[in-house]
Amino acid sequence: MALRNILKEGEPTLLKKSRAVADFNPRLHQLIDDLRETLLHADGVGLAAPQVGVLRRVVLVMDTEKEDATPEEQLIELVNPEIVAASGEQIGPEGCLSLPGVYGIVKRPDLVKVRAQDRNGKFFEVWGSMLTARAFCHEIDHLNGVLFRSIADEILTPEQLEEMRNCEDDDEDEEKPEGTNE
Repeated sequence: MALRNILKEGEPTLLKKSRAVADFNPRLHQLIDDLRETLLHADGVGLAAPQVGVLRRVVLVMDTEKEDATPEEQLIELVNPEIVAASGEQIGPEGCLSLPGVYGIVKRPDLVKVRAQDRNGKFFEVWGSMLTARAFCHEIDHLNGVLFRSIADEILTPEQLEEMRNCEDDDEDEEKPEGTNE
């Protein structure tokens, strides 16, 4: 495994459509392993192959609903993913490892079903809700050359982002009974 360089906005590769994976071979396995190491090192929620300069339809997404799992156990490997069902709506802040420090308000489905292949070519389907659904959509957008900035309703200023974070912290405090540390 190796850490790969994450491309930043302005790199032409990020705006190109990725090709489907046809060969499920050691090169693919190495790419997936490298994506895994790079994502875990970057402390992100998802990473797509185009973000490391490889125009193949491969993404990794953290299943944030597995709260008690280790980050390694949360990772879902998706080869040739496609969204086959979506419902609901969530509107909220979104960021990207390729756009460090940039956050925008993006509308996404609440619930998403993805059909993909694993590293050996076996088909499977997986559901994700809330942040995981958002990450599925975001990473699949990368495979189509779409950066979240182009679909954001608004790009947040650092002050707006800080205000949103403070509001979230206040909401969490309000939900806790007095005198608890949970």
